[in-house]
Amino acid sequence: MQGEEGWRMFLDLCLETKKAARLEEVLNLFLTIEEKEHLSSRMQIIKALLDGKLSQREISDEMKVSISQITRGSNALKIINSDLLKFLENYVRGYKKNDK
Repeated sequence: MQGEEGWRMFLDLCLETKKAARLEEVLNLFLTIEEKEHLSSRMQIIKALLDGKLSQREISDEMKVSISQITRGSNALKIINSDLLKFLENYVRGYKKNDK
C-alpha cells in the first residue's frame, strides 16, 4: 500500500503546516495550476450545492462547467456521513472571503 502511505504522509504534512500561507506553499509545490483550478471549481460547486439557491442547471450555466461536474459533486454530497455534511454546511455558511 505504497500509495496509501504517501497519501497519509501528505495529509499529515498538510496538518503540520498550521498556517494558511505555509499550506499554500506546500500545495504550490505538489499541485499544478490545472489541479488547483480543478479543486477551486469543485469547492465552488460544493458551495453552490450546499447553498441550495440554484438548480444544478443554473449552477452549471453560472459557473460555465458541465452538468456532469455538478452531478458528480451532488452525488459525492449524497454519500458522505452526516457529520462531514454538517461540517461543510457550517463552513460554507460561515466562510468570509475577506477574512482569509
